Amino acid sequence: MRYLIAFILLLVPASSMAQLNVFACEPEWAALTASLAGDQADIFTATTALQNPHHIEARPSLIAKMRNADLVVCSGAELETGWLPLLLRTSSNPRVQLNQPGYFEAAMQVERLDIPTQIDRSQGDVHSQGNPHVHLDPHRLLKIGAALSARLQAIDAANAALYAQRLQQWQQDFNVQLSQWQQTAAPLRGKTVVVYHDNWKYLTEWLGLQQIATIEPRPGIPPSGADQKRLLEKLSQTKPDFILVAAFEDTKAADWLGDKLQVRVIILPFTVGGDKQSGDLTALFNRTVQLLQQSQPTQSSSGQTAP
Repeated sequence: MRYLIAFILLLVPASSMAQLNVFACEPEWAALTASLAGDQADIFTATTALQNPHHIEARPSLIAKMRNADLVVCSGAELETGWLPLLLRTSSNPRVQLNQPGYFEAAMQVERLDIPTQIDRSQGDVHSQGNPHVHLDPHRLLKIGAALSARLQAIDAANAALYAQRLQQWQQDFNVQLSQWQQTAAPLRGKTVVVYHDNWKYLTEWLGLQQIATIEPRPGIPPSGADQKRLLEKLSQTKPDFILVAAFEDTKAADWLGDKLQVRVIILPFTVGGDKQSGDLTALFNRTVQLLQQSQPTQSSSGQTAP
């Protein structure tokens, strides 16, 4: 039996047996890599959808995964600045260091929003390279997917044709879905929103929503009671249509504000795995558009608008 197994293994092409070890910083990049690489990649995800990716501990288990990685796929734009540099440095893995083929920052592949002209600590957790949450715009995601596929093809040339084929199929399927999402979400255009943290800009830009306020007084700084009262006073005359909160964020401040303003608070998954209906990237956008569309007022049989 041992010799039979060895003989069978000799018949299997080496390229089909080899797997890339991929270290994905966030679930969205694990999901994108899985779509583009399939069984050719063994993917580890450093964070979950219910964790704030700004605040992760550089645990020994993460260092071990980084040490064995062939490719690191992260948001970049300083989202992981509190833990990723330490992992890279401590792992001593030359393949995945900055400016090496095995290091890929998604945000650097597309135009970024909110790049500040000046920065000081009084502004809170401001990203000097712009807003890093680029995965919430499907158009940017398509560009990132093409760039990531090119990187996969470069570091695993033996399977370049496989990656190119999977990219073509993913783009075709995703574009069909994108057309449907935009049609479904069209009535949302022009609606006003308040967000807890300033991490929805790419979604609001894509859907034509108007972000009129954030609950955090400064990025990364939880609101005090006085902050909440000031925001309530500001919004009393110009009530938003709804308030957005990510699945990993505390809803207490948003719930208080929503109750005072009589405005709906919508908890969105934010990334893959943020709720049971968001198991991959397509499901994430399906669920996001569904939850936003369901927030729309409905017309009653008497012709009156129901909340």
